[in-house]
Amino acid sequence: MILNLKKDDDLSNNNSYDLIIIGGGPAGLSAAIYSGRARLNTLVVEELIVGGQSSTTETIENYPGFPDGIGGYELAQKMEEQAKRFGVKFLFEKVERTELDGKEKKVYIANKIYKAKSVIISSGASPRRLNVPGSEKFHGKGISYCATCDGALFADKKVIIVGGGNSAVEEGLFMMRFTKDITFVQDLPYLTAEKILQERLLQNSDIKIYYNSEILSINGEERIESMSVKDKNSGEKFDIKTDGIFVYIGLVPKTDFLDSKVELNEYGYIRVDKDLKTNLEGVFAAGDVIEKSFRQVITAAADGALAAKSAEKYLENLKEV
Repeated sequence: MILNLKKDDDLSNNNSYDLIIIGGGPAGLSAAIYSGRARLNTLVVEELIVGGQSSTTETIENYPGFPDGIGGYELAQKMEEQAKRFGVKFLFEKVERTELDGKEKKVYIANKIYKAKSVIISSGASPRRLNVPGSEKFHGKGISYCATCDGALFADKKVIIVGGGNSAVEEGLFMMRFTKDITFVQDLPYLTAEKILQERLLQNSDIKIYYNSEILSINGEERIESMSVKDKNSGEKFDIKTDGIFVYIGLVPKTDFLDSKVELNEYGYIRVDKDLKTNLEGVFAAGDVIEKSFRQVITAAADGALAAKSAEKYLENLKEV
């Protein structure tokens, strides 16, 4: 994977925009395409690489128009190219903080203040980290949140996948390229992944799945040696030997950079109305960072399009005042 962290050449003399989009995942990229086509002077700010969580997905099979699937990062690159075609600028830096309640929105980035008339927050979410004894000790040293990134390091080794949703099963199937010794630990009595993914997984007789299981600790001295688990039905406690653990237990929204005036729900997701407006005038939100029941690349892209149209209408109304 080649990372494009190059700043656009003409950013240095322009810190003021019609629209700043915070986050370059599918929602932000889709918003950028629509805002660019609306001829809004638009800046996308992304901390790492375009695509967000989807960029680490080896193959996306349920995005329309790609009957054989498409790589997550490849799709993001195509969306970035499409946005740039319409004049959208990109800046690969971390947003430190924001001031969004005034008429002029301020985004603080690398000791500079970028100003905009409107802002779309599409900062996405990060994997929820495992929180049991030993999980911090072995974070990045045997515990990973991306099999696509780190799977090859565990070739022919014992691996545990924590979780039972789409991400867990997709990454488990990916790990089968490197090892056959894969064990799933799921806290529910069933998998929650799409049926087609479950079917593919369960076709493999080598796969072991522990349902209704609570993780007690990650054990080892210099490296991971085992995971201690409790069966929630029987109360039985036992250890599973392993060399590595891949964790997929949900997401945490990336909202730590936002000023406190942006309304969040009890889980930290941004509250929006049907037009993806936040509680602040001229501030919209889209994608995994908002309060919603279904998070997929296609729903994020749809959010981005709607947020961009809402921002466009807001800016048109400003001109009329």
